[in-house]
Parts: sequence; structure tokens; C-alpha cells
Amino acid sequence: MDGILIVDKPQGMTSHDVVDFIRNKFKIKKVGHAGTLDPMATGVLVMLLGPATKSSGRFLSDDKEYEATLTLGGTSDTGDAWGMVTRHFGEPVVLGDNRIKAAFKKFMGVVEQTPPAYSAVKVKGRKLYEFARKGVTVKVEPRKVVIKELDITGVSIPEISFRVTCSKGTYVRQLCADIGKDLGCGAYLSCLKRTRSGPFTIAEAVTVADLQDLDPGELAKRLKSP
Repeated sequence: MDGILIVDKPQGMTSHDVVDFIRNKFKIKKVGHAGTLDPMATGVLVMLLGPATKSSGRFLSDDKEYEATLTLGGTSDTGDAWGMVTRHFGEPVVLGDNRIKAAFKKFMGVVEQTPPAYSAVKVKGRKLYEFARKGVTVKVEPRKVVIKELDITGVSIPEISFRVTCSKGTYVRQLCADIGKDLGCGAYLSCLKRTRSGPFTIAEAVTVADLQDLDPGELAKRLKSP
């Protein structure tokens, strides 16, 4: 078995859970992925099977596209709705459309983004979330990322939905936190779906539920050339 499989990752599974599922279901020794999705997120996960795992470097640097929703009025220790909301601002959020549009516009182009405490970014050889789980605060230098497109698709306070196209290494949950900080009311990511990773789109993805019903021969027909 050798090729690329585009999976629509369901909420609740880690990217490694999908790797384990495919490995065990289809008895494939080498399975990897090109770009992690958080357990809360859904959508495009590029899976590499067999010898194709050697080509992961080609896909890791691809741009990503997401559909997301942020919730105003609080902050979360993880930056998303699955973390502990550490601050409630109390007052009902009242913001005009122009103020919201101005805040989003500030995060277009090349921006500096500090990786969230609960992330796999390594400092001193250890992942940040390992420090965070022990209550240890670690200073992390901001990194330059590129937000190529950032379009508001709906506003229903306290929620704002948007679509974003960004470079590798961009944390959408940190983007939400930064926008909330700029608006002065806090915000955290409450919904995230990856709709594209490089040339691969959600339209060509297969669900984990669908994979349950496939045999190895049927899986092989769905693989793309690496």
C-alpha cells in the first residue's frame, strides 16, 4: 500500500488516533500524516501510507484553509472551547460591525504570533503543553506567520464566524485570542474545520465512518499518488 489518503477527521479524535485506526484496520505498518489537527477540530487530514510517508516534508509547508467560529466575552487556557474558560468579562459584548472589521483587518498579512501554551511547539527539548500541564510558565518568542485571507462570514454576538487561509505554523485559536484582545473583550475558538491543506480539499476527503466499511482493496482505489 502506497499513496495519499485525504481523511475528514471527526471531532474528538487526535491526528494520531486516525493514524492508529488506519494502521490497525488495514494492517499497514507505515502510516503518517502531514499537519496535525487538534482533537476539537474537524476536516482535512492528509494521510501518508507506506512509502509515501517519506514524502511528508513536501506537504508540511503547504498553506491551510479553515472555517472557524470564535466566541467573544472570555478567554480560555487552551485558546479554545475545550479548555478552561479562565476569564469572563461579565458585561454583554456590544460591538459594531466597523469595529469588528477593523480588528480583523489588523491580522492580515505577515503577523507575529506567540504559540499557545497548550501546543506541541518545543522549548528546551520539551513540548509546551508538557510545561502547561504542570502549571509551569515558559517564555516563548513570537513567530512570523502569514494570514493570506481573513474573511468574516457571519456575526451573531457573541459569535463571529470567519474563513482564513494561512501559512504553516499558524494557530487559529491564538488568532482568535489575539482578535479578542484587540477588541477588549477576550475571545476563544469555538469551532474549527480545515477545508483545505495545500492542493487537497474537504470535497475529496473520506470519513472515518466510511473507512470502517472498506477492505484493503477498496482503500487502495481511493489513494492518490505521492
